[in-house]
Amino acid sequence: QLQACGGGLVQAGGFLRLSCAVSGNIFRINVMGWYRQAPGKQRELVAKVTRADSTNYADAVKGRFTISRDNAKNTVYLQMNSLKPEDTAVYLCNGDIRSQSWLSEQNYWGQGTKFTVSS
Repeated sequence: QLQACGGGLVQAGGFLRLSCAVSGNIFRINVMGWYRQAPGKQRELVAKVTRADSTNYADAVKGRFTISRDNAKNTVYLQMNSLKPEDTAVYLCNGDIRSQSWLSEQNYWGQGTKFTVSS
């Protein structure tokens, strides 16, 4: 289970930090990422990070957002700075998780956390 938190209301130019903790049976977590879906738009990748801390960002957030993870806590974070109204969306965490060593990796989604950036 992926539990995301950190949503709310923030002014443009402000900052916010999202976190997503993975619970349950966990053998190994590979790639973890954040996606977002704004009203009337398709879900899009925001950022992702591998177990080795290799990161990838959407062009729209490069230089403003930073994804990180704590493997000991099975948690992924998204630090968001210089927020813009167009960042308003539901943010969902995602993870490629192997729950047991003998099972294959599965992709899981969190429930999403919403925040609004006011202008």
